[in-house]
Amino acid sequence: MQEFTKRMTAGISAAVIACGALCALPVTAADNAEPFRVEGEDMEGATLWTSIYENQISDYSGEGFFYLTSSSGTITMTVPDDGMYQIIVRGAQILDENGRYQTVEVNGSEYHKTVPYADKWTDFDFGMVRLSKGENTIKFVSKYGYMAIDYVTISPAVFPDLSTATAETCDKDATPETKALMAYLQSVYGKQMLSGQQQIYGGGNSVQTTIRYDAATDTCKDTNGVEYVIDRDSKDKDEQGNEFYWHCTGPDGQVYTFSTQNHNYTYNNYNNDVNLIYDLTGKYPAIQGFDFGSYCPCYAWDDGVADRMIEWTNEKGGICTASWHINVPTVLADYTLGEPLDFGRTTYSEKTDFVTANCLKEGTTEYEYFRLCMDNLAKELLKLQEANVPLIFRPFHEAEGNGGKDGKGAWFWWAKEGTEVYKQLWAYLQDTLTNEYGLHNLIWEQNLYTWSDDSALWYSGDDRVDIVAYDKYNTVYNRHDGKTSGPNLDAESGIFYQLVGYVDGKKMVAMAENSTVPSLTNLQVEHANWLYFCPWYNTDQDPFVIGEEYQDLDELKKVYLSDFCITLDELPEDLFQTTVKPVSGTTTTTVKESDNADLLGDVNLDKEVDVEDAVLLARYLAEDINAVIDAQGKRNADMNASGAPDTDDTGLILQKIAKLI
Repeated sequence: MQEFTKRMTAGISAAVIACGALCALPVTAADNAEPFRVEGEDMEGATLWTSIYENQISDYSGEGFFYLTSSSGTITMTVPDDGMYQIIVRGAQILDENGRYQTVEVNGSEYHKTVPYADKWTDFDFGMVRLSKGENTIKFVSKYGYMAIDYVTISPAVFPDLSTATAETCDKDATPETKALMAYLQSVYGKQMLSGQQQIYGGGNSVQTTIRYDAATDTCKDTNGVEYVIDRDSKDKDEQGNEFYWHCTGPDGQVYTFSTQNHNYTYNNYNNDVNLIYDLTGKYPAIQGFDFGSYCPCYAWDDGVADRMIEWTNEKGGICTASWHINVPTVLADYTLGEPLDFGRTTYSEKTDFVTANCLKEGTTEYEYFRLCMDNLAKELLKLQEANVPLIFRPFHEAEGNGGKDGKGAWFWWAKEGTEVYKQLWAYLQDTLTNEYGLHNLIWEQNLYTWSDDSALWYSGDDRVDIVAYDKYNTVYNRHDGKTSGPNLDAESGIFYQLVGYVDGKKMVAMAENSTVPSLTNLQVEHANWLYFCPWYNTDQDPFVIGEEYQDLDELKKVYLSDFCITLDELPEDLFQTTVKPVSGTTTTTVKESDNADLLGDVNLDKEVDVEDAVLLARYLAEDINAVIDAQGKRNADMNASGAPDTDDTGLILQKIAKLI
């Protein structure tokens, strides 16, 4: 054994020497350009201050500072190329102990930050902004102001290492499929972006038919004489005592539902939105969004969402994500526990007397009601788990709303009582689904915003969240994309990296909902490495998917057809059949499990995994024209299940040779 180890070590050393620079992992170097610094009082339009009235703030640099009140201060800066730059203000703010909203305008586009109270010179990070090749104008605008600016530093942005985001799930007992999905997401994060599309829910996109039930013949037929298979278990009676069946199925497998209003059968075209994408791009999204809102205890009905999700994953090979628009009674006194309540007397908004904190207090109506909510939800999630379907689950989304830790900016009932109650509710739902119902197929995704430093207080913690998400709805305002008309193609890189900072780079960051999909150019120039995007569904009022007021269709097509964007056909065939193998510390490596596991690493197809495989792969990745690998060899080389061979795989082959994995 010792001699074998020596030979193996020698072989690996030889491989490393043979690979040379070819085996080295890529390193992203920071821009070496010197930071640009300007004294506050030297900005165009600025005035010189040495005290804020009677308040002295000593130790300023230069002759004094600029106090942002009634006039603005402007910096003109020339840069060699389009790119992202960091703005740091050494400043003070002594007017408002609750913080003061500040605005910096970059080439006419506004960026905002709430500057906290500071009676000493403090470095305030105004985030990453995009500067264009040539001359740029950066203006500190006197909208709300009352901030003292000692000096401003502008430097090329240094992007954090996104590979530190974990592939571990916060549920240590997650199913193999769930761990596999999480590992895959982590493997593409920071390198590519997954495409997504939200599906309409709750009976949307209803299509009328001529199918009717004939009691005399006990058949369902349309006007063309086509007969439909009746679901005999769905028998019911209307108010007049007439028998009918709720469901029938057509020759093509389409299920139809009886309309008590028109006495015909209808169906919901839930595939409308992904089909719109396919018609435009020739591609389907990799991720489809769903919602469990129809299972509200007040009016619960089965809209078949679990079956659609199972089909999307097990038949189409796609990834599922879901939100939970769960309603509560608008006036709690109107509701009798367990009894139906008219939809119009329910809401998921904050405009209800339903006390959120009471969901955690046994003996209250809210507690009993929320238990019913969780039970209805769990039954659907269990269907997914039994079908081996993992889910990116995003409950209690968009919690902060319009800002503030007290919940006054919230627009949903689950957040209207502030951060602490919200986080307790999140934990209660998570613990109940995990421990009481035995659900382990969930990847927990939580929405966060970046209105102020208080936004981070809505985060439930590393042990309770797997992915952090942002919802981008800014089609016609607050644009940073340099255009003055059409949909806003901004990549929101500043928000992306602020969210990365909230979680210290430990979690992946996604765009879980959006109106306009950012342009490919903006995404790449700004290094906006969102895990995925997912536009909301199409309606006549808000045609989010292909309406020209929401999407630049040429740019959307360009994104879908790029190598940067992953579509349904580009997902690995064995996506849900991988496991995570810990390598060291917080990092993880993904290694495929299959009936052909012994072939992993056999790049040259000689039925052995040895140094020659590592060298061949290194040469291939270095674009050596003499290093040829066929399709099977590429599949064998993809040790980390990222979808294609990469430099990480070279190291993994060497680890396999050394029996380290």
